Amino acid sequence: MIGPTSGAAQDPHVQEPRTGTGSSETLRLAGEPLPLTIPARVYVCGITPYDVTHLGHASVFVWTDVIRRVIRMTGVDTVLTRNVTDVDDVLTRAAAERGRPYEEFGLVQEYYFDQDMAALHVRPPTHAPHARHHVEHVLRLASALLATGAAYERDGHVFFHGAHLPSACGLTAEEAWALSSEYGDRPDDPVRDDPFDVPVWQPSGPGDPAWPSPWGPGRPGWHAECAAMALATLGGVVDVLAGGADLGFPHHAYQVAMAQAATGATPFARRQFRVGTVRLDGAKMAKSTGNLVLVSDLLNGAPGAAVRLMLLDRRWDRAWEYHPSALRDATRLLEELYLAAGTRGGTEAPALRVRAALLDDLDVSTAVRVAIDAGGDAARRLIRTLALD
Repeated sequence: MIGPTSGAAQDPHVQEPRTGTGSSETLRLAGEPLPLTIPARVYVCGITPYDVTHLGHASVFVWTDVIRRVIRMTGVDTVLTRNVTDVDDVLTRAAAERGRPYEEFGLVQEYYFDQDMAALHVRPPTHAPHARHHVEHVLRLASALLATGAAYERDGHVFFHGAHLPSACGLTAEEAWALSSEYGDRPDDPVRDDPFDVPVWQPSGPGDPAWPSPWGPGRPGWHAECAAMALATLGGVVDVLAGGADLGFPHHAYQVAMAQAATGATPFARRQFRVGTVRLDGAKMAKSTGNLVLVSDLLNGAPGAAVRLMLLDRRWDRAWEYHPSALRDATRLLEELYLAAGTRGGTEAPALRVRAALLDDLDVSTAVRVAIDAGGDAARRLIRTLALD
């Protein structure tokens, strides 16, 4: 039966020791060195809590947890914000269909999500801001964007000027239109000056959450929520902006552009970390399509450490297709790692190679193979660092 070795930490939520001084180590992320000050600031776009957690969600949050742990391995503390988008039309509709207040419904779904994250050994974030608690920050963001000329007011809306963003992201107008439509940005709305202008603030209809504002009662736009929550919890610049690969456009593009326009600080994100999508039967795993593999179902048949290793034993930025055999393979690999950790092991060199692999763009696969081959302390350190206990 799979279980942690006696040399590994027993509680995955115990704060792991800092084993390096950080004086001569630099993390490479997304192919480039990322020198860090203290603390490192990481923002990861969290969930819209209207349904259960699937493997695509888990992949993003497990990888972000690894960033945090590897940075700490070098002796640098990390402040991590993972927001909750609990002001969203999808959530409002889902709650209404079940006859529940959206706040209550969202909190129940968030509880199940937190249970899944704990089972996958994902440490709680430093900050977990909820959009409904940060409406005042969105209002101040909207005012700042209006003051700098980056936004305009019309019919109770505050729209952010976004005409420049598709080309800046390397997209054609047709590609950007399709992506904007997919994520509910309504480029066909005749009220806005340009199809790629997006709401920072928008009027609320019957049944929508609403707050008072200088432009009339309304609610925040999605991209503005994340920009405001990041600024409120981490300040004007973050070291890493994380999320799924599918968030590059429109969400991250507008979040970054709004933050930069409001503060004048550039770049808002020193590095963007977009985790490759998980696919099932040839299509991206998503709630909207229903082709989901639920984390809770996988945890019924395998330990959380095995599911975690399955997500990590690959390049973080590559899309991949889920097959049940992947979990079986990860379970066997985890057993090999535990057996290796139970041996005496020898020199410091293998542990240093494991450390170097993790610092080299989070090369978990190489680190695991080195640790299994070497055994002993190298395997035990890797288990502790990656929370595979």
